[in-house]
Amino acid sequence: MTTPLFILRCLELGLNLSDCDRVTIGLVYDMYTEKNNDDYDYPIMAQQEDFDRF
Repeated sequence: MTTPLFILRCLELGLNLSDCDRVTIGLVYDMYTEKNNDDYDYPIMAQQEDFDRF
Protein backbone atom coordinates (compact mmCIF):
# COMPACT_ATOMS: atom_id res chain seq x y z
CA MET A 1 0.00 0.00 0.00
CA THR A 2 1.36 3.39 -0.93
CA THR A 3 1.31 6.32 1.45
CA PRO A 4 -1.33 8.24 -0.54
CA LEU A 5 -3.57 5.16 -0.64
CA PHE A 6 -3.11 4.64 3.11
CA ILE A 7 -4.11 8.25 3.81
CA LEU A 8 -7.08 7.96 1.42
CA ARG A 9 -8.33 4.83 3.19
CA CYS A 10 -7.91 6.54 6.58
CA LEU A 11 -9.92 9.53 5.42
CA GLU A 12 -12.62 7.27 3.94
CA LEU A 13 -12.93 5.64 7.37
CA GLY A 14 -13.28 9.02 9.05
CA LEU A 15 -9.82 9.07 10.60
CA ASN A 16 -7.92 12.33 10.62
CA LEU A 17 -4.21 12.65 9.85
CA SER A 18 -3.16 12.49 13.50
CA ASP A 19 -5.11 9.21 13.85
CA CYS A 20 -3.09 7.79 10.97
CA ASP A 21 0.02 7.98 13.18
CA ARG A 22 -1.62 5.61 15.68
CA VAL A 23 -2.94 2.88 13.39
CA THR A 24 -1.18 0.19 11.41
CA ILE A 25 -1.75 -0.64 7.77
CA GLY A 26 -3.27 -3.96 8.85
CA LEU A 27 -5.76 -2.24 11.13
CA VAL A 28 -6.80 0.12 8.33
CA TYR A 29 -7.28 -2.88 5.99
CA ASP A 30 -9.41 -4.66 8.60
CA MET A 31 -11.51 -1.57 9.30
CA TYR A 32 -12.02 -0.93 5.58
CA THR A 33 -13.06 -4.56 4.99
CA GLU A 34 -15.54 -4.42 7.87
CA LYS A 35 -16.93 -1.14 6.55
CA ASN A 36 -17.57 -2.75 3.18
CA ASN A 37 -19.25 -5.74 4.85
CA ASP A 38 -21.64 -3.61 6.93
CA ASP A 39 -24.37 -3.64 4.28
CA TYR A 40 -24.09 -7.35 3.45
CA ASP A 41 -27.23 -9.28 4.35
CA TYR A 42 -26.05 -12.65 5.65
CA PRO A 43 -28.57 -15.35 4.62
CA ILE A 44 -27.88 -17.52 7.69
CA MET A 45 -27.07 -16.14 11.12
CA ALA A 46 -25.51 -18.36 13.78
CA GLN A 47 -27.64 -19.10 16.81
CA GLN A 48 -26.51 -20.02 20.31
CA GLU A 49 -26.92 -23.74 19.53
CA ASP A 50 -24.45 -23.37 16.66
CA PHE A 51 -21.85 -21.88 18.98
CA ASP A 52 -22.49 -24.58 21.57
CA ARG A 53 -21.89 -27.29 18.96
CA PHE A 54 -18.74 -25.56 17.78
